[in-house]
Amino acid sequence: MVTFGVPVNRVQPLLPPCLTPDTFHGKTAFFAAALVDTRHLRPAALPKLFGQDFFLIGYRIFVRYRNRAGRNLRGLYILRSETNRRRMQWLGNLFTHYGYTTTDIEQRQNGDWLLIRSLRSDFDVRVDTSEEDPPLPPNSCFANWKEARRFAGPLPFTFTYEPRTQEVLTVEGVRQNWTPRPVRLLDQHFGFLDTLGLSDAPAVNAFQITDVPYYWRAGRTEGWQP
Repeated sequence: MVTFGVPVNRVQPLLPPCLTPDTFHGKTAFFAAALVDTRHLRPAALPKLFGQDFFLIGYRIFVRYRNRAGRNLRGLYILRSETNRRRMQWLGNLFTHYGYTTTDIEQRQNGDWLLIRSLRSDFDVRVDTSEEDPPLPPNSCFANWKEARRFAGPLPFTFTYEPRTQEVLTVEGVRQNWTPRPVRLLDQHFGFLDTLGLSDAPAVNAFQITDVPYYWRAGRTEGWQP
């Protein structure tokens, strides 16, 4: 996962009115690109035999939401989701509101160097996984990796807003073995940032997380008023 630091005033217009950016010192908001190699995804009632293996690219903003019970929830707002499997595009759009599309994915491992890229989606990421304590990306807003880990999603909740009914759908994710490992970011480009007008946003951290059992609880919907 690669996270970018963005001034708060440039992120708020991308969010529905019920959400606010989750910030660092009140100044920097965060946009993240997550590149996820998934195994055996399926409805919880089905055995592993029915699971789907696919690659997922998720573009999201770190946000906060105060629910009707007064809890200040920390989570993610999805801007765009892509997968390399048409079946997963269909199933993803059947079970979620994330608007999956299908794209091409190339993964290449050369020793400790990892490349992931897509020609159709115009992104290219290269990282070095060999170092125990790599440097933060240049121009990072964080002083150290401890600070940076606060913004190493996914976070507990994902939020979707339906403007027609003014309802918020909150989905909680449950994970195990969650150990974000910092990696040296060698090179990166995400064309989606250009379409958002955020091409100048600096990368502020990069993490690799492996072997994470993960599932989602049933979503909860509630009405929202300003």
